[in-house]
Amino acid sequence: MNKKKVKELEMLAAQIRLETFKELTSLGFGHVGGAMSIVDLLAVLYGEVMNIDPADQDMEERDYLALSKGHAGPALYAALAIKGYFPIEMLKTLNQKRTMLPSHCSRVHTPGVDLTTGSLGQGISTGIGAALASKVLGGDNYCYCIIGDGECDEGQIWEGVLFAAHQKLHNFVLFVDYNKKQLDGDISTICALDNIEDKFNAFNWHTQRIDGHNAEAIWEAITTAKNQNDKPSVIILDTVKGKGCEPAEKEAANHHMMFPDNKANEKEQQRLEQVWETLAVEWRAM
Repeated sequence: MNKKKVKELEMLAAQIRLETFKELTSLGFGHVGGAMSIVDLLAVLYGEVMNIDPADQDMEERDYLALSKGHAGPALYAALAIKGYFPIEMLKTLNQKRTMLPSHCSRVHTPGVDLTTGSLGQGISTGIGAALASKVLGGDNYCYCIIGDGECDEGQIWEGVLFAAHQKLHNFVLFVDYNKKQLDGDISTICALDNIEDKFNAFNWHTQRIDGHNAEAIWEAITTAKNQNDKPSVIILDTVKGKGCEPAEKEAANHHMMFPDNKANEKEQQRLEQVWETLAVEWRAM
């Protein structure tokens, strides 16, 4: 991937972070930590990797995304709006009455959402189902699925991992948002995952672990995963919960936060806008 494309994806990530922050502060609260930690992945998926067309959302050959950690929906909504699935102004209706943008992702309500997610653990099952259906029908569709590290406490995750390997779902790529935190605190103190790579290797998955905030590393890992032809792939993303949003990064309990201070919100929004604008200047100079 050339340097200008990497910068373009970094710009997209910055824009997604900005719009996600504006969503959450418009509402006054929300799941900022886990939304911000997957932004760089979403930028690579929607900016370069996935076969999608906002003008033809039902095309048979499209790729699918299952955001199993559905509380990170605000980041996905921001990415979808930027890509043109619906007007960016709609982001201000997050979680409001009669909104098309509910707390957890819904394919019934939101244009561009492929698979509904709710209770943690369920998204991997629907994602595996989509990948299996494509394989049975002889399609070339890939299904990408994002789970959280705290979500790995769910038994349904490991049932899905076993099943996907048995079915040799080479068209299924799983991402673990390994930000080391969950709702109630640190993973290490609640239910430690220990060596997560060894766990997936034991289930006969192709396993990679990378910096989850490095666009080029994410793209390279996905490219490697798509070269597998007899097993599913997992990419473990080392991330920072709340990445790129200074109020969230500074707060230990950042799974869900309130945003009551309008002046502080305005200041952070201006900082995020400046990050985006700086990247745009660098991109144009390349």
